[in-house]
Amino acid sequence: MSNEFHSTRWGQFISLITVFFFWGFVAASNDILIPVFKEAFHLTQGQSQLVAVAFYVAYTVGSIIYMLISLAIGKDLINKIGYKNSLIIGLIISALGTILFYPAANAQSFPLMLSGLFIVGLGFSLQQTVANPLAIAMGPAKTGSQRLTLAGGINNFGTTIGPLIVSFAIFGSTTSSNTTASIESVKIPYLCLGLAFLLVAVFLKFSNVPNRPKIEEPTDEVDEIGAELNNVTKAVQQPYRKSALYYPQLVLGMLAIFIYVGVEVSTASNLPAYMEKSLGFSVKDVAPYISLYWASMMIGRWAGAVEAFNLNKSTEKIVKLIAPYLAFGVFLFVNFIAGHDLGPFYIYAAIILVLIAADYMSQGNPVKMLLIFSILGITATGIGMATSGMVSVYAFTSVGLFCSTLWPCIFTLAVAGLGKHTSQGSSFLIMMIMGGGIISWIQGMIADATTIHFSYIVGILCFGYLAFYAWRVKGILKSQGIDFDQKLTGGN
Repeated sequence: MSNEFHSTRWGQFISLITVFFFWGFVAASNDILIPVFKEAFHLTQGQSQLVAVAFYVAYTVGSIIYMLISLAIGKDLINKIGYKNSLIIGLIISALGTILFYPAANAQSFPLMLSGLFIVGLGFSLQQTVANPLAIAMGPAKTGSQRLTLAGGINNFGTTIGPLIVSFAIFGSTTSSNTTASIESVKIPYLCLGLAFLLVAVFLKFSNVPNRPKIEEPTDEVDEIGAELNNVTKAVQQPYRKSALYYPQLVLGMLAIFIYVGVEVSTASNLPAYMEKSLGFSVKDVAPYISLYWASMMIGRWAGAVEAFNLNKSTEKIVKLIAPYLAFGVFLFVNFIAGHDLGPFYIYAAIILVLIAADYMSQGNPVKMLLIFSILGITATGIGMATSGMVSVYAFTSVGLFCSTLWPCIFTLAVAGLGKHTSQGSSFLIMMIMGGGIISWIQGMIADATTIHFSYIVGILCFGYLAFYAWRVKGILKSQGIDFDQKLTGGN
């Protein structure tokens, strides 16, 4: 195992993960744009969530365009133009989207702003389609998911600092008396972001990232994901062979991904309005709490990435305890540099203990982890709704901790046993990222009809379905001969 891990092509991988950083940076920065646009354009809470809709629906539209072009040319588009070239094209598309912010700000046009975000999302859709399998291909298939976890940690570093940098660019320093922003204040930060996209595109052009990587093909008995699954060889016995959509674990998993991305995004995107209306925060003072929410994702994923280093059992247990606090330390450090008061955040160290305990309880089993973390998501959201003041803020923020491991859990369970249909199933799952926009908009509409505080009932319903999926998929997979309670390897 150790030799396999160290055979990862780190020079190529490090070049690749720059795009993972930008995905997180922009996604989390949208949570700062939402209250800015809401005030500047006099929007309702539901209307303000069109920011999330435009950005996340672009992923689905991008996937559909990609599939239609591939059908039209009779060949997979990415295979035709190459992986590296596809990444570069995706970055250029996203850069074009940021350029639209300039005329949109000059014209004071909300639809044009949304169009810019939509185009940025289109570029990200192509990048996502390429970068995830490319990361897997940069080493042995068995350590592919571990490389994705490490890339996810870089993504969440972007989500942690994105709100802080964009808030500073729009409002100035924390000591500034400026508590409102004109719509023109978004021009410079997004033009700078577009320039960064283009610089990364040039960097990738001259990097050693392969244009046509050698991807390990699965055997007849074990699919690409199968090296990480339990008793996967039995899965070839089951009859669902016509299409990925004939597998119930995938169909239910598609809804689970839609709902998971939805609750992850909507919890954060509606938080600024809650803190402004209910607690009297100004928009610029909300930024460190949005940063904490997304840092919580990083905290959870850093803990999950420990297994990638193939440590002995005793060392692994110690590092699993330390890693989340190292990630929390990164959050504290960047907020210290930004000049924010760290006093309100130290108590969060106690909440992280709940994450660590849940991680140990799950024993690396994706079914148990999905169930436990979904129940904790229900609990955290319920506490947020039942309380007020800073207790509710910490409760809503901790939802990020319990969302941190759900994507790999759902993805692993949804594609388990798909065999030759794994790639098709993966593309269907990526399309469901649009839930981030749709569910945010639904929560915003409920907030307009009731209160923002009550609108978090959406989160409880979402986690309820995820808990149901964990329970249901276990039985589905067992009927196909896949049992996650029995390990292929030692594991923890």
